[in-house]
Amino acid sequence: MPEYGSAADRPATAVKKTLQGKFQTMATAYKFQFAPRFRRRAFGWKSNTPILRIKEAISEIKAVAKKEPILAAEGAVLFLEKVAPAIEQVDSSSGGIGSAVNRAIETLVPIIARATVSRAVREKWLDRLWEAFQEDDIPYLEYLGDFWGELCTTPEIASGRADYLSPTLTAMWEHCARSGEFGYFKGTSACLSAMYAAGRHDELLALIAKSEYRHKCWHNRVWGARALAAAGKRAEAIAYAEDSKGLNAPLAAIAAFCEGVLLDSGFPDEAYSRYAVQATYATTNVATFKAIVKKYPAMPREVILRDLVASQPGQEGKWFAAAKDAGFFELAIELANRSPSDPRTLIRAARDFAVERPEFARAAGMTALRGIANGWGYDITGIDVLDAYAAVITAAGAAGVDESVGKADVRALIAAKPGGGQFIQRILERQLLE
Repeated sequence: MPEYGSAADRPATAVKKTLQGKFQTMATAYKFQFAPRFRRRAFGWKSNTPILRIKEAISEIKAVAKKEPILAAEGAVLFLEKVAPAIEQVDSSSGGIGSAVNRAIETLVPIIARATVSRAVREKWLDRLWEAFQEDDIPYLEYLGDFWGELCTTPEIASGRADYLSPTLTAMWEHCARSGEFGYFKGTSACLSAMYAAGRHDELLALIAKSEYRHKCWHNRVWGARALAAAGKRAEAIAYAEDSKGLNAPLAAIAAFCEGVLLDSGFPDEAYSRYAVQATYATTNVATFKAIVKKYPAMPREVILRDLVASQPGQEGKWFAAAKDAGFFELAIELANRSPSDPRTLIRAARDFAVERPEFARAAGMTALRGIANGWGYDITGIDVLDAYAAVITAAGAAGVDESVGKADVRALIAAKPGGGQFIQRILERQLLE
């Protein structure tokens, strides 16, 4: 055997063997702190503790990845092997534990995929993950199948995995087409993902077509749409995605795919007009508005906001906070008066802007009181009424308006709302007499 000097002088195979030996030594020596915490059925039915432990494990693996990416990838595989058996007794009805696992998968897959290892190690990792995937009956690891092609990292490995899975999937779909029965194969998404990563796009489209003996399922067809887009057939990809719409189809996901294709193709105006509103959904209206603004920086923000408002007729008041945060203060008050808006949101705005924008704050406070009189909001108390009134009076003073004018406005509101106004009058009786 010849001897080599520096690593740069060694053949690639020799370097790989050296790195592989170093990796095996590290993997044996290093003990991940999360590992003993994820014993089988380690957690009871409450989800708070396992969610915390999952976050701690992810943080540990990410910290290791900064210095030892291969070791971190081994830790990621180990975590995905252990997590489902450890949490199988946890109550998943709230969706919190499932979401935590999905976020973990999204975080760990790139760590595993980026690690530079030999094909033998990569195949071993895939075998371990596949076994964990198959043994998970809840299933918490179902989302992992969507990333199977990414985990393969090379077309050759992905093609081999697709060859392993596709005969079972093909046989199942062909049998279902003949018998009219429903069939399920746990490796469906993994097979389609691997075939896509292998670049076998025509074969992928033909395979997906076999699944449409009853209806078109977007969870399968998304891979066909991606294949068409990857092949440069972007118009066909959008048409294919649009053709996937039907009963119970995830319209937002389909719109998001089509929007992405148009944006990647350099057609932002068409992407916005056709798909932006339907494709974008966040936990709050403010977050939804900001997400669209971020995707379409050239589009006037007020146009975006008005389009969002128009997409939800009868819910204009719920866009008050988005308009206020964007600096459209007149529009915010207009929206708050067109349909129910949360009085507490209005009160906070009135209090925050009482000095900086007194006219807006005064209008927001009066709209809050009007909403309380109309019965808007949940668990409204006398404190809320007092806070709204205080904001109105403070804003009136900041605007140079006599306090008596503010009181007169409140009295007029009470008189105009004899039903709900009685509650406000009872709370403010002493303030209005002073």
